[in-house]
Amino acid sequence: MTLETPPPDDGSRVPGAFAAGTAVIEDFLRQMPATPGVYRMLNKSGDALYVGKAKNLKKRVAAYVRADRLPLRLQRMVAETASMEVVTTHTEVEALLLESNLIKRLAPRYNILLKDDKSFPYILVTGDHAWPQIVKHRGARNRKGEYFGPFASAGAVNQTLSHLQRAFLLRSCSDSVFASRSRPCLLYQIKRCSAPCVQRISAEAYAELVGQARAFLSGQNQVVQRELAQRMEEASEMMAYEEAAVYRDRIRALTRIQAHQDINPLDVDEADVVALHQAGGQACLQVFFFRAGCNFGNRSFFPAQTQDQSPEDIIAAFLGQFYEDKAPPREVLLSHPLAAEDAALLAEALTQRAGRKVTISAPKRGDRRKMVEHAYDNAREALGRHMAESSAQRKLLDGVAELFHMDPPPTRVEVYDNSHIQGSNPVGAMVVAGPEGFLKGEYRKFNIRSADIALGDDYGMMREVLTRRFRRVQKEDPDRERGAWPDLVLIDGGPGQLKVACEVFADLGIEEVELVAISKGLDRDAGRERFHRPGQPAFTMPPNDPVLYFLQRLRDEAHRFAIGSHRSRRAKAIGASPLDEIGGIGARRKKALLHHFGSARGVSEAGLADLEAVEGISRTMAKKIYDHFHPGG
Repeated sequence: MTLETPPPDDGSRVPGAFAAGTAVIEDFLRQMPATPGVYRMLNKSGDALYVGKAKNLKKRVAAYVRADRLPLRLQRMVAETASMEVVTTHTEVEALLLESNLIKRLAPRYNILLKDDKSFPYILVTGDHAWPQIVKHRGARNRKGEYFGPFASAGAVNQTLSHLQRAFLLRSCSDSVFASRSRPCLLYQIKRCSAPCVQRISAEAYAELVGQARAFLSGQNQVVQRELAQRMEEASEMMAYEEAAVYRDRIRALTRIQAHQDINPLDVDEADVVALHQAGGQACLQVFFFRAGCNFGNRSFFPAQTQDQSPEDIIAAFLGQFYEDKAPPREVLLSHPLAAEDAALLAEALTQRAGRKVTISAPKRGDRRKMVEHAYDNAREALGRHMAESSAQRKLLDGVAELFHMDPPPTRVEVYDNSHIQGSNPVGAMVVAGPEGFLKGEYRKFNIRSADIALGDDYGMMREVLTRRFRRVQKEDPDRERGAWPDLVLIDGGPGQLKVACEVFADLGIEEVELVAISKGLDRDAGRERFHRPGQPAFTMPPNDPVLYFLQRLRDEAHRFAIGSHRSRRAKAIGASPLDEIGGIGARRKKALLHHFGSARGVSEAGLADLEAVEGISRTMAKKIYDHFHPGG
């Protein structure tokens, strides 16, 4: 996946060049049919500049001769147009399918481009051998067996395979290796294979494992897990603790695969969730794959040429290209609703491609909406990482310098935040960013030590954190020659936190470090933050400003790190099982949770929907457990 930059200004935007392009288009319009079809704009070299489809070719192409109605990108395209090619089709669906194929093959510079030619991997349980093998498969499905997927990436399928090996102990070796073994391999020693190659397991017992694996991958995960939990209990009652431990480890492995990450696809058998987030002139599409009720991973896409495009146009273009060489699922759930006509057209095209009914919708409520919202959150985070880690980082720092009147631009930015729950286990956090992105090796956490700080005193906590940090840097780098001093300090807070920071700097005699506090705006909406600087009135920034988005990312990273540090400290303070701290969790419920998830850690990592699926855990209790492990989430 690559993100293309706009073509350089080569002079083609001058009125004369645009007039020449419109003259070419008008010549073709005289012979243009008023039927469905696909048109191509070509430059002088015969290369495709743009590919489009239309229900009425004549009417659609006529729109390109009106400069005042075209975005700058398409004005450039018209100016470079030297010729056109047209292909008529019987229906608009055929035109859409042809358009997607041509865009993928020709990659015209002015189309929204999805440059991703990687095929998606699957898990294959082979059916051409007496002892079935479980392996990763990519490419044509010409081997006998059952295929499960697709998975979002090789990493996702490898991780799932690793857990499946622990859960079902199926072989992954090739048939030739299987036939030549005389003793068990390392996978048997580390309990990832049952060693059927040397008859350490009977054919009947191995067939049972294969059946369990197929049932699990087909969506019968709860049935398989309940059966394993029952066997673990029976083995424990018989004091066969080693056998019980094996079942426990298998339950843990299955729980890892089933983790829903706050998405509840219990009533969604097969769907792709597609969510779009735009910021700073760029776009990210996040796709989550759900098959057999399990999350098979997600992938981020950063299409080119989206600067002046609406969310609906980007999603429609993406879907056409994405499924051009992939089998669509039964459902496609979107973050932004398409126009009714466009949605119906795409659904018909995907239905034709899949050979069965495909529905496209943008859910507004219920579990499906929660799935879309989760995907959207991931799209937003992925775009933030993409922008922060790209070559635009230095440009963003230049924008920060211009915003805060700094010269030269900052090379080290430190961001501070605090985290606690009603004053308990308070932690301060510092994250660092520079021209190369986030410098995670420079992150620091501060366990609040002062007994004079009242519970929940955010000002006192911030005072202690800044005092300890800058006293230390004064001692370790008094001459500011080692790069340990920040050029800019960002505080997550308002005028009160800024006042505390100014007082600390005054007490320590620190100058030439820019101080800025970021407070959430009205209704705490992102994009309406207020910026506070010493001795100056607070101000806001335009919601779509890339520099604002960059500053939000810095603030959010500090918040994430602070919460993570607080959770770690709180978990250590608990001492025994974290479940013991949750009110209302007695022996019976604790037993049910541990049987279902295998360990207290598995409970802590479970999503709300997973907790509700445990016998004896009501929705209210599940929410209480989830909130305990995810404060503020």
